[in-house]
Amino acid sequence: MTGIVESTEAHTLLDELTRTVGRADPYPRYARLREISPLVRAPDGALVVTRYGECSALTRDSRLGHMAPDMLAFFGYPDWAEHPSLRLLFTSILLLNPPDHTRLRRLVSGTFTARRVQALRPAITAMVDDLLDELDGAGSAGGVDFVGAFAFPLPVNVIGELLGVPAPDRAQFQGLVRDWTQVLEVVNGEVLRAADPAAATIREYLAGLAAERRREPGDDLLSALVATGDAGDQLTEDELLTMAALLFAAGFETTTNLLGNGLVALLRNPDQLAALRERPDLAVPAVEELLRYDSPVQIVSRIALQPVAMAGVDLEAGERVVAYLGAGNRDPQRFPEAERLVLDRRDNAPLSFGGGIHYCLGAPLARLEAQVALPALVRRFPALALDGEPERRDSLSIRGYTRLPITTR
Repeated sequence: MTGIVESTEAHTLLDELTRTVGRADPYPRYARLREISPLVRAPDGALVVTRYGECSALTRDSRLGHMAPDMLAFFGYPDWAEHPSLRLLFTSILLLNPPDHTRLRRLVSGTFTARRVQALRPAITAMVDDLLDELDGAGSAGGVDFVGAFAFPLPVNVIGELLGVPAPDRAQFQGLVRDWTQVLEVVNGEVLRAADPAAATIREYLAGLAAERRREPGDDLLSALVATGDAGDQLTEDELLTMAALLFAAGFETTTNLLGNGLVALLRNPDQLAALRERPDLAVPAVEELLRYDSPVQIVSRIALQPVAMAGVDLEAGERVVAYLGAGNRDPQRFPEAERLVLDRRDNAPLSFGGGIHYCLGAPLARLEAQVALPALVRRFPALALDGEPERRDSLSIRGYTRLPITTR
């Protein structure tokens, strides 16, 4: 196969990105990988793309799909279906291919509508105001952790409100979802020991809640999913619980990291923070730029379902291709001054929510939350500042903070 670079330097860079040393700030390594070649082979045989054009094409090409769950057997887990964490993830819409993906997407899209999301704006605004009041009170006593005080409570309450999860039950899910979704990064015995009970707990909780909604339907999304049907088609119990778990997890994980990454980017670029504070019209383009600048989702991978030509080379069926979305978002061939944060950037189309048939269902909700929250936050606290060094989540696929200390006055 010609055109694919197998470079010792590229291998070193990719290896560093799998470790803490490269994850803290992956962008210089991304830049060097882009310079080496549009397509490099990783030590594990996967093909890595880091430029915007190839990353965008990968997310939209129907000839590229997800690894079939049974292929986990080749990675040492023939009993994958007996692991709650792997079963809950690998049978979800996130990792299914057509026609199963097409069917589930059609069913859920009829309930998770733009109208339902926009109807949440008043509730989101009220939640933001309440959390800002609490942040103000906590800030009067000194520093406060932005993740724990704001970036997690807001989206978990929003997605909880949307799905119909009672308010007292929502906080428990942060640790559970974090343990479960570690299998997106790596699958080994240590990860599974935490991920399996977390996934089982999530599923058991949602099963009980779904049973309640069958008895007494509400106007929430879970009730709509329970009742959904199309020409006699309906979600099975497993499909319903898997869908609800995925929506709940993705509903706060991505937004929590968008808010945290976005705030740090603003605080480290005070001219852009001042612009957002002074110009309400920047809310929408600012969120797009913050998504581009430091994306909560950095990587997606696909399997070639048939022979595919990409970046001038022929890929064989079964080859795995990995798109570094965070690298594509900083590609200077697509974004002038790509390393700069420019909130009013024109022609901005970040890769952060993927593309094609797997484009993130929750993207409009995440955008709406950030568009309401970040301008309100920076206007409320003119003296907002970092209060020490933020603590990064040790992950590359999902980029965010576990702790983000700030002062508000």
